Amino acid sequence: MPKRELSVLVSGYTYLEGLRWHEGRLWASDFYTGKVIAVDLQGRAEVICRVLEQPSGLGWLPDGRLLISSMKDRKLLRREADGRLVLHADLSALTGGPINDLVVDAQGRAYVGNFGFDLMAGAPFATTTLVRVDPDGVAQVVADGLWFPNGSFITPDGKTLIVNETFGNRISEFDILADGALGPRRDWAHFGALPDSDDLSVLIAASAIGPDGGALDAEGALWVADAIGKRIVRVARGGRILEQIDTGDLGIFAAALGGPDGKTLFMAAAPDFIEANRRAKPEGRILVTEVDVPHAGRP
Repeated sequence: MPKRELSVLVSGYTYLEGLRWHEGRLWASDFYTGKVIAVDLQGRAEVICRVLEQPSGLGWLPDGRLLISSMKDRKLLRREADGRLVLHADLSALTGGPINDLVVDAQGRAYVGNFGFDLMAGAPFATTTLVRVDPDGVAQVVADGLWFPNGSFITPDGKTLIVNETFGNRISEFDILADGALGPRRDWAHFGALPDSDDLSVLIAASAIGPDGGALDAEGALWVADAIGKRIVRVARGGRILEQIDTGDLGIFAAALGGPDGKTLFMAAAPDFIEANRRAKPEGRILVTEVDVPHAGRP
């Protein structure tokens, strides 16, 4: 495997998620300051807005308006052209925990994941839903029984949705039907069976990987942030690991491909994902390196 040189683009944040390359800058959510930021390749950061109930997933409607997951009140917000944040959809009745990452398709339909349980309070693990929000804000469940649906990707042809399941030891895929509904779930990659348990520590100990955020490339492989392994891996469909970048004492929790040629890999790094730890000390940062295959698909 090639040796990738890592550098720091920005630092001093609490816990960064939702990385997106958009209009020449990297966009990200900083959980515990509530900031949505955009950073250029020189590391100059702009605060785009603040989300009081914790921002996460980001995506854009076809007309350029930004959608933001507001995690703790489980609302999908929309940033209007004048900068106002308005309610796009209330997902509290359709989700089992804080809403999280999302992906928006070419028609402006947002597919939104959620925790399914109160992770930070140590609640028992529970599977959960994936929700589709149409451009008019109408929302419905399109998949259930998912193990913490997280980073999500749409293939360049717009026909397949890929979903990382952080505590499921797997990555799933669905056919996207013409009306935005999803076909049956199938494995995109499976890394081994897990025990029948609602104890998260047991599930993590039995997992080979904790797929969090990531990025789809032009060869159909995924860069997958491993939330439990302090690494990011490039995975082929079926589960073969093509490349691994170890990050020492830093975990990687989100990623994006971007830059002028789509070959800059951006990684959201922090020592862990525990809220009390991340609120206490601003150790979140964005790491960057150059890779060989450019970005493809959405986001």
